[in-house]
Amino acid sequence: MAKALAADGHQVAINYGHDDAGAERVVKAIRAAGQLAKAYRFDITEEAAVDAGMAAIRRELGPPDVIVNNAIGRHGTLPIEEQSWQSHLDQLAFCVKAPLLMLKAVVADWKARRIGCLINIGSEVVNIGNPAFAPYVGAKAAMVGLTRSWARELGPFDIRVNLVEPGFIAVERHADVEQADFDAYARDVALNRMGAPEDVAAMVAFLASPRANFITGQTLAVNGGRTLA
Repeated sequence: MAKALAADGHQVAINYGHDDAGAERVVKAIRAAGQLAKAYRFDITEEAAVDAGMAAIRRELGPPDVIVNNAIGRHGTLPIEEQSWQSHLDQLAFCVKAPLLMLKAVVADWKARRIGCLINIGSEVVNIGNPAFAPYVGAKAAMVGLTRSWARELGPFDIRVNLVEPGFIAVERHADVEQADFDAYARDVALNRMGAPEDVAAMVAFLASPRANFITGQTLAVNGGRTLA
């Protein structure tokens, strides 16, 4: 997503939590293509950290016009008997609290300039209802509600808010997943194949562009047709 946005001409501030080397690889790749990017390490679930991080971005790159809320914490299957309120809060911190803190950090400026684009990254699990996955499913479902409410409230200021729902997109943390699991998932995909990060990035870049100026409050699935309804 960072590379796609940079290719479209955006100066990209890449937020990350832990992986210094990984963030630097992305920055170097973007700069090697002749575009501008800089990495900023701060915890998007902590208000003071968000305020300081966003202040640094404004100081060094200028005021943001687009925010992509993609961060998520660790999650896995957990039967109801083993779920706790804390297990739900852990997911809500990334799917509700963090997007709220990020939006609050820019919303006054966006309203004043009558510009702004917020893109939340949800998940197809909201429509599938994966069993033993309620903390994650519930938190991602909450993002849908936030997106719709914020779109209504901010629309009069020409601020757009949308949500992208990827399917199972294999990335580094899925290195241990067996090929049989990928094959089983792909059988339920209308296009009969797995998606790639670039597929999600293309939708994000589109929503961040002037080509999507009349699209807000929408949930757009990028999952090869796994959820057709």
